[in-house]
Amino acid sequence: VQLQASGGGLVQAGGSLSLSCAVSGNTFQYYLMGWYRQAPGKQRELVASVTSGGTTDYGDFVEGRFTISRDNAKSTVVLQMNSLNPEDTAVYYCSTRPRWNSPVRYWGQGTQVTVSS
Repeated sequence: VQLQASGGGLVQAGGSLSLSCAVSGNTFQYYLMGWYRQAPGKQRELVASVTSGGTTDYGDFVEGRFTISRDNAKSTVVLQMNSLNPEDTAVYYCSTRPRWNSPVRYWGQGTQVTVSS
């Protein structure tokens, strides 16, 4: 399984960015797809995830600002981020856990998101 993330960049506080992750294989079969982030000196944390059934989960810090979606026809997962603030600055990683009964997870290479104040 290979994941290719794109869409990061520099944005001013209050702005928006959309991150996209292209995933190899038939993603409609993959149980869980999601985005994580890691800021300097901090642990990697969940941003958002979505199951094959459409159930979503978000980090507490999201507070309704981000939306995750998956397009199985295009084998992509998209994270729309609005109302960004400097605390959202981090490297964002897309990830998939293909099977619900296995902890095996695959990661993309990460894309930098920088929010200026």
